[in-house]
Parts: sequence; C-alpha cells; structure tokens
Amino acid sequence: MKKAKNAKSSPASGKDTTRRKILIAMLRHAGFDGWTKTAYARALKDAGVARGEADLLLPSGLRDVIDLFGAWADEEMNKRIAAAPGFRHMRVREKIAFAVRARLEALTPHREAMRRLLYWYALPTHMPLGVKRLYKTVDRMWRAAGDASTDFNFYTKRILLAGVVKVTMLFWLDDDSAGCRKSWEFLDRRIGEVLKAGKAISLAREWKPAEIVDFIKRKMGRAV
Repeated sequence: MKKAKNAKSSPASGKDTTRRKILIAMLRHAGFDGWTKTAYARALKDAGVARGEADLLLPSGLRDVIDLFGAWADEEMNKRIAAAPGFRHMRVREKIAFAVRARLEALTPHREAMRRLLYWYALPTHMPLGVKRLYKTVDRMWRAAGDASTDFNFYTKRILLAGVVKVTMLFWLDDDSAGCRKSWEFLDRRIGEVLKAGKAISLAREWKPAEIVDFIKRKMGRAV
C-alpha cells in the first residue's frame, strides 16, 4: 500500500518555505535599502539561512529573489480572483480592471519595496528582466479574464495592458487617497483607452509591426 504524500514534509515544500522566508526578510530591507547585495546579505542573516544554502536555493541570488517576489504577487492576484464569487460573470473590461487592482492591493504592504524595485528595473542591465516579468503578469491577467486568442490580438492585448499596468503602478505609488480611490479611477480610464486602441488595431492587421508600435505609443503616450 502506497503511503500518502505529505506536501508539508516534502523536500520541495521545505525549499519553498525557506525561499519564502528569505523573500519576507528581503522585503523588510528592500523598502529602506533597496534591492542591493547588502540588503540581501542582511535578509539571509535575518532569515537564519546560511549563504551556502541560499546559493543552492537561489543560484542567481538577488535576481532570483526579485523573480520570486513577482511570482508571489501574481499568485496573490490569482487567489483574489479565485475568491471573487462574481468574477466569471464580469465583462472583460471589469475582469482586467479587477486583476490589476487585485495585484496592486496585494502589493500595498510592500509599496516602498516595489518603488525601489522599479528603480532597480530601470537600470539598463536589468530592463530585460523587468520586461519579462511584466509580460508574465499581463499574460496571467488576460488568461484569467478568459482570453484564448492565439493570433494577432494575442500580442496587441498584452502590449497594451503592459502599458496600463506600468502607468497605473506609477500613479498608485504616490496615491495618498483613501483606499487608493484615485488609482482605481485612473485605472478605469486607462482600461477604457486600451479597449478603444485595441479595437482600432484589430481592424489594421495589414499594418507593419513598426506602424503598430507607433500607433500604440500615440494612443497610450508614455504608457508603452
């Protein structure tokens, strides 16, 4: 008779728990010291994890912790979506707005760490990682909203939503309104602009890629 697997005691689960401990400790330092090697070393000390063990769990060190942070935020977003009883009955526009808001609300306790992370992503050598993470996030948002496109629209939807997520996050970081009300109003306006731009682009399939990018930039301004 096979023994039932105990996820709590499995090696993989133990490694995930240790990684999460490191991330939690890192978030406490990142809000003040930024996403630096010094802050990472302090986080390992706080988490009680030896450097050798950390190198096995997170071979790329700080970069792996940052990717873990992004994956955690996406997971929290999906949990909030799954827990929303009326989500599947919402219109696509409402689903996308809900997803963006859900992710930002999950990040609220770590707003300063997120602000510092944007500085980190702004460095030329880090930009590709930021783009990769943003793509993963918007892809999960569209899939949660029920998007099953595999054609031309697949890419334009994600490009446009990436612009929305970017500018909304920048607005949210400095929003001191009650419950971030202004951020959600800002988000709704940007979503409206994206849907209009998306419809226009879908009617222009004969355009060249460069022309599409130019159109997006004109419609979204600095959002892309």
